[in-house]
Amino acid sequence: MTDASLPASAPAAGPLAGVRILDLSSVVMGPYATQILGDLGADIIKVESPVGDNMRAVGPMRNPGMGHLHLHLNRNKRSVVLDLKSEAGRRACLKLAEGCDALLYNIRPQAMARLGLSYDAVAAHNPRIVHVGAYGFSESGPYAGRPAYDDLIQGQVAIADLAARQSGDVPRYAPLTLADRSVGLQVAVALLAAVINARATGHGQAVEIPMFEGMAHMVLGDHLGGHSFEPPLGPPGYARLLAPHRRPYATADGYVCLLIYNDKHWRNFFALIERPDLLEDPRFCSHTARARHIDEVYAFVAEVMLTRDSASWLALLGEADIPASRLYGIDDLIEDTHLHATGLVREIDHPTEGRLRTTGPLGRYSATPTDLRRPAPRLGEHTEEVLREAGVAEADIAALLPPGSAPQR
Repeated sequence: MTDASLPASAPAAGPLAGVRILDLSSVVMGPYATQILGDLGADIIKVESPVGDNMRAVGPMRNPGMGHLHLHLNRNKRSVVLDLKSEAGRRACLKLAEGCDALLYNIRPQAMARLGLSYDAVAAHNPRIVHVGAYGFSESGPYAGRPAYDDLIQGQVAIADLAARQSGDVPRYAPLTLADRSVGLQVAVALLAAVINARATGHGQAVEIPMFEGMAHMVLGDHLGGHSFEPPLGPPGYARLLAPHRRPYATADGYVCLLIYNDKHWRNFFALIERPDLLEDPRFCSHTARARHIDEVYAFVAEVMLTRDSASWLALLGEADIPASRLYGIDDLIEDTHLHATGLVREIDHPTEGRLRTTGPLGRYSATPTDLRRPAPRLGEHTEEVLREAGVAEADIAALLPPGSAPQR
């Protein structure tokens, strides 16, 4: 386990040191994108309204406004409070944008225009800026402006229906913010690609990454199936992913996760269960044959797996070089020895929230190592610091602070 005490500020580190991003997004998708970029060393300036990001209010929490999701989504960021509906707040935001490589937002472009923060308005102050909109639906289609949340998008891209088809049960959403985080990854890649282009050409651009299209891109990549061809060669759907027995296999005393995938795996499995004759069975004799009969194949494995306990299967499958693992619960994942050894799960000391368990930055960089440089900020913790860095006059900074606030030096 990696233990660390996070200072309130830390020097730049990571391959994106020197990149500065103005993050006007909230909830999960946008903040997850900038969390990834912040972990890689970018300076993330999180602009929040006077009431703060909604995720601050989602418990459990030790102190108001410091909910668990906020703590994980917003580390390696600085928090600035601005009322963007006010003229003073808008001017301050534009001043911040002058020193940034990118601006990320997750409201409709029309709403950004009403705030005076459209691409054209921001580019007039910084022609090199990348102006990234991450919202529900592309502005070029008939769904433009529709509300979008993770549950709605999962439903509209057929994830809930696919779950029902595979399980034979009612439609269900994946039990994680799958759309927010998947498209958040796409947003991070798109933003960084546009910044690289802007640094090469000296010209920024407006970028749009919508949730619906982003998740449809992922789902259809797997499930176009027979509809990949015109005319269709069969129904849509990837049969292996939809097989009813594609789930952890029940054993005599629990469950095992098992994927017998290539020809070598199947030869070894049939030897293990003393059924070499199945190598000649037309359902099992090749990858193409197994794919064609996938429901029968998985049903056969499910029946066999019931004949031994989990520990016996894991030992035998390991000896046979067949991919298999324990079925984890969340508690098991949190305590996994590999994740602790690699620093992916670690404990840190937050200056106001005490001892926390969190995830570390992903990956290893030999020349530009990443780190948890900043704890998730209190609301507006860095307002004065960031505005001063941007060259905002002291009188204007004082006017932007809540009544009764004492200036910080």
